Amino acid sequence: MSRSTRYDGSRLHPRHVRDRQFATVGFGRRGLDPAEVRRFLHRVALDLTVLHQDLALLSAENARVKRALRAWHGAGPDGRRP
Repeated sequence: MSRSTRYDGSRLHPRHVRDRQFATVGFGRRGLDPAEVRRFLHRVALDLTVLHQDLALLSAENARVKRALRAWHGAGPDGRRP
């Protein structure tokens, strides 16, 4: 991902954070510490990884519950399908 890449509304993924490039600053004590920025970006990427994993697990659980609810709803009073 280049420095000129703008937010386009797509989902942010850990690789986007890890690959993000920042402009370098001139000599002296101005600007941000590149090592600190990289540490922060890796931390954000790890958090995004966990969130994406949690989302995948919750989506699978949601699908399982929906299937079970449909099956239960289709069953008769004695628990069997009509």
